[in-house]
Amino acid sequence: MSLRTMILSWLDKLPPRLNRVTKHRNIPLEMADGVVLMTDHFEPRSKGPHPTILMRLPYGRSGFAGVAGAYAERGFNVVLQACRGTEKSGGEFDPLVNERADGLATLDWIKAQPWFDGRLGLSGPSYLGYAQWAISDALPEISAMATKVTTADFRSVVFPSGAFHLGLWLSWLQVVDGLRERPLKMVGTMFSGGIERTTAKASMVLPLVEADVAAVGRPIPFWRHWFKESIGNDAFWDAIDHRHRLSATTPPVHFMSGWYDFMVDQLLSDYQRLVALGHQPYLTVGTWTHIAEELQRDNLRETLIWMRAKLMGDATGLRDKPVRIHISGLNEWLEFDSFPPGPATPKNLLIGANGSLSSTVPTDSGRDGYRYDPADPTPNVGGAIFAFTGAGPVDNASRESRSDVLCFTSEPLSDALTIIGQTQVALRAKAARPHVDFFLRLCDVGPDGISINICDGLIRVTPETPAEPDGSWRLAFTLHATAHRFLAGHRLRLQVSSGAHPRYARNLGTDEPVGEATTLVANDVEIFHEGTGITLASYEI
Repeated sequence: MSLRTMILSWLDKLPPRLNRVTKHRNIPLEMADGVVLMTDHFEPRSKGPHPTILMRLPYGRSGFAGVAGAYAERGFNVVLQACRGTEKSGGEFDPLVNERADGLATLDWIKAQPWFDGRLGLSGPSYLGYAQWAISDALPEISAMATKVTTADFRSVVFPSGAFHLGLWLSWLQVVDGLRERPLKMVGTMFSGGIERTTAKASMVLPLVEADVAAVGRPIPFWRHWFKESIGNDAFWDAIDHRHRLSATTPPVHFMSGWYDFMVDQLLSDYQRLVALGHQPYLTVGTWTHIAEELQRDNLRETLIWMRAKLMGDATGLRDKPVRIHISGLNEWLEFDSFPPGPATPKNLLIGANGSLSSTVPTDSGRDGYRYDPADPTPNVGGAIFAFTGAGPVDNASRESRSDVLCFTSEPLSDALTIIGQTQVALRAKAARPHVDFFLRLCDVGPDGISINICDGLIRVTPETPAEPDGSWRLAFTLHATAHRFLAGHRLRLQVSSGAHPRYARNLGTDEPVGEATTLVANDVEIFHEGTGITLASYEI
């Protein structure tokens, strides 16, 4: 199905069309430094006034023209702009860096237009959502935002727990570059698995600073600049961190995400920040990946409902309860007043001998081990990744059959178990070398023996990590948020490993900088039964 056909199929689920649209293409907007950004204006052919929706994006305007047209056909002026250095806009693309200044200049232009009536909405997923947060403190009094699969804080996305989110950035690099240089070819590559194949190949290149050439055939300035300037540089990240713009005056926001989106935790943190400030934002989370078709479909419908309610005063279709989440396993949508939906009942599960996982405190002082070899890195399978194929819940047999992945499995459940939110991890481990990662994954094992990933998390250990007198570490971290029901008769499984490649860059076992490292050193790892387990946030639903 083409993108245009997909969008057309969504229109049946939208409020009725109100008017035709006049499209003003390729309007040159000059920024403060003289760089020109190409901009489209979709104008309703009906008597106004009409509120405006702004979307700024690095992916090319044509791919979002159908969405812009759908909004305009329902009474909104829509401004669609190609970010600096992308598509036909001038300048050099430096991700995240220019969105504040360029966004403010675009706001000034909008406010000066005769068709602007003072009402403004910001919309869009992923990078478009980040561009919203960059100007969220400069909006008119009557404003609204609809942010999807995004966050105001990208540092923890790029470097989760100090590791490098390699698969995300190699894949995204290909998309941005391809949509500018060869847009039609890139669309075909995206949905045929070509991105993932190239990422797998390029991710094995060392040093990683050279992986851009393997991915797109030439050096990419921002890729190399980030390796040089962003690692461990607080000033670099402080300048593009917009969390401080979430304030008591932030406009009404509808957050949307998926349990298999790689930014779901950061989005939930933004949501909870606004709740703590006294707002009542809306939250919709499905069992979706970052680019799931269902997410994009619901995004369009929910954004229209939200903008009509907040900018036009028409709350038709707006649900009563602000939180709506999908429970996988149960396969139902549930609505709540808040997230998390009240206090959870903690359920503790501990690892033990013979790969057991139970609520019983282990009586043995045993341990299990494996050898992690970065020359043959433990592969990622599915999960919360940026991918057009292979993301989300999948069969984990290929991972669990490896000698560098430990599995601890519960007995079949006598009653269903529903968890919502983050799973807490306590891990006691030891390794021959002080540079090591730990990747833990919680799976649902059905009666057929198929193990499906539900949530996971990564933590990086360095020589600075505090250790016990025997050299072991007692680590505490979380698996990403989820909402899932383990059905009666199913078993829980906890995977323990030291990698998920190419999702996260291999830990090479040395202290060489991540972009320059070329030395590979294998590591022998031990996991202690005593001190290792998980705490689930369970609910009676």
